[in-house]
Amino acid sequence: MKQYLLSVYQPDGDPPPPSVLEPMMKNLEVLNEELRAAGAWVFAAGLHPPSTATVIRSRDGEPVLTDGPFTEGKEHLGGFTLIRAADLDEALSWGGKMSAILAPLAIEVRPVV
Repeated sequence: MKQYLLSVYQPDGDPPPPSVLEPMMKNLEVLNEELRAAGAWVFAAGLHPPSTATVIRSRDGEPVLTDGPFTEGKEHLGGFTLIRAADLDEALSWGGKMSAILAPLAIEVRPVV
C-alpha cells in the first residue's frame, strides 16, 4: 500500500473557541479510530503556530537560523495525518471524511515518495 499525507491548512490567528474546536477534535479522533481499524492509520500530529518555527538555511556551508515561518501567508500547516491507502481514490475518500469534520479547513492529499 502507498502512503499519503493529509495536510490540514488553517487560517492564521487564534484557534476557534472551545465550543467549535472540541467537537471537531472529538470527531477527528473518531476518524483516527476508523483509520486504525481499517489498517490505514500511520501517524498524526498537530503543530504549534508558525511563530514557533525556526528556519535553517545553509550559506557557505554554515547553518543560518531565522525565527518564524518559512513563508508568510494567511494560512499555515496546522497538522497532518499520514495514512496507507491502496490508491489515490481511497486516500481522497479519507481526505473527504476529514474535510467534512474540519470544515471549512482545507485538506491537501499528497502521495509520499
